[in-house]
Amino acid sequence: MPSASDRENKGSPLIVMLVAATFFMENLDGTIIATALPQMARSFGVHPADMSLGITAYLLTLAVFIPISGWAADRFGLRTVFASAIAVFTAASVLCATTSTLHAFAAARVLQGIGGAMMVPVGRLAVLRATPKEGLMRAIAIITWPGLVAPVIGPPLGGFITTYSSWRWIFYLNVPLGLIGLLLTLRYIGNAREDATRRFDLAGFALCGTACTTLLYAMELIGRSDVDWRFVGVLVAVGVVAGIASYRHLRRAAQPVVDLSALKVKTFAVAMGGGSLFRIAISAAPFLLPLMFQVGFGMNAFESGLLTLAVFAGNLSMKLVTTPVMRMFGFRPVLIVNGVLAALSLAAMSLLTPSTPTLVIVAVLFASGLSRSLQFTALNTLSFADVPKTQMSGASALSSTLFQMTMGIGVAAGAIALRIGEWVHGHDAHSIGPEDFGVAFLIVALIGLVGVADLFGLAKDAGAVVSGHRKPKA
Repeated sequence: MPSASDRENKGSPLIVMLVAATFFMENLDGTIIATALPQMARSFGVHPADMSLGITAYLLTLAVFIPISGWAADRFGLRTVFASAIAVFTAASVLCATTSTLHAFAAARVLQGIGGAMMVPVGRLAVLRATPKEGLMRAIAIITWPGLVAPVIGPPLGGFITTYSSWRWIFYLNVPLGLIGLLLTLRYIGNAREDATRRFDLAGFALCGTACTTLLYAMELIGRSDVDWRFVGVLVAVGVVAGIASYRHLRRAAQPVVDLSALKVKTFAVAMGGGSLFRIAISAAPFLLPLMFQVGFGMNAFESGLLTLAVFAGNLSMKLVTTPVMRMFGFRPVLIVNGVLAALSLAAMSLLTPSTPTLVIVAVLFASGLSRSLQFTALNTLSFADVPKTQMSGASALSSTLFQMTMGIGVAAGAIALRIGEWVHGHDAHSIGPEDFGVAFLIVALIGLVGVADLFGLAKDAGAVVSGHRKPKA
């Protein structure tokens, strides 16, 4: 009778496809509801900007729980954690589809985020352990593509479902995929444990979770029309205190839940600093664009989704020339010049109106997608260019956590910017206009531009070993 390891080795291509499918589900759920937000807002009886809570709750939960996924896999086993994550994610999807209030929906998204936080890193770990070294590059390429494809088809698919059916079917789609994934996981993935005795940094997890949750929730409340400023003040105070305490704890703990040592590496620190501001600005666009097209321009969800597709088409197109560009110019010039172009492309969105020709809108969005993709790829590559192998695991966990956190902050920042736009033009929650979105895009463009300032601290030859860029000889 074949052992569990034999089944795992024979099924390694199937494991790669299984993990790729779960990555697709996790990435799809982060983007597919963007075009459905106006219809969901009507279902819940809230302002469209308030629906940012449904996105940020999911992204925040990913950020909080990703750091403990490695410990959970070591403690309970790969199969146990991965199967449980799929089950939780699928069950939470059903709850999302059946909710009738915004707060119930946000709670279901939190549960879904817990499942997603465990699926992604533990699934990657399963692939690394099941795939022979000679097939590792191909396996990583396969599981990376869902992260690129899901954002491309998410907005139009969500718009199609919302326009011709109901937004609830967006979440019901996860059920058959989840059930198939659960059965395959139980059949083919082994329950290996690396270090079952490793202690869990409960204090670090509690402090980091408290800081992230309170500060991001405070941002969410600021973006609403009925904000209680005293409560926001309390949340900010608690978040700041917890943030300072967590930073001190993580620096002193022997086995911290998040390893900060990689921040001593200049290229990594810059990618996490100025790079985070860029991600905040860029993450606001997928939230604001569908709202602008539907609420401001009067389009339906499907039309909005098709237009938003231009941004992600630009993302994929840039992948074809990113490597030659990096090799020709190097990290520092590319990040600075392209960072400014990315900010300008966001500012250009403020000029769009209901009478703007569709071709012009598509061109602006496509150009934004090009610059966004190049900046993302360059920052992600630079992050680990100089990190020693001994610090790579901790740097990866910290990078993944900050990535999800900044995406959540970006959505909340977009909602706040939209509220500022309404305030500037004297509009209330029931009279939001296209000009309000113009102000919002100018604000997020300014955030992205500020992030470029940190990039000037990079050495001229930063990451040259990775980019392949060499200075011309004198």
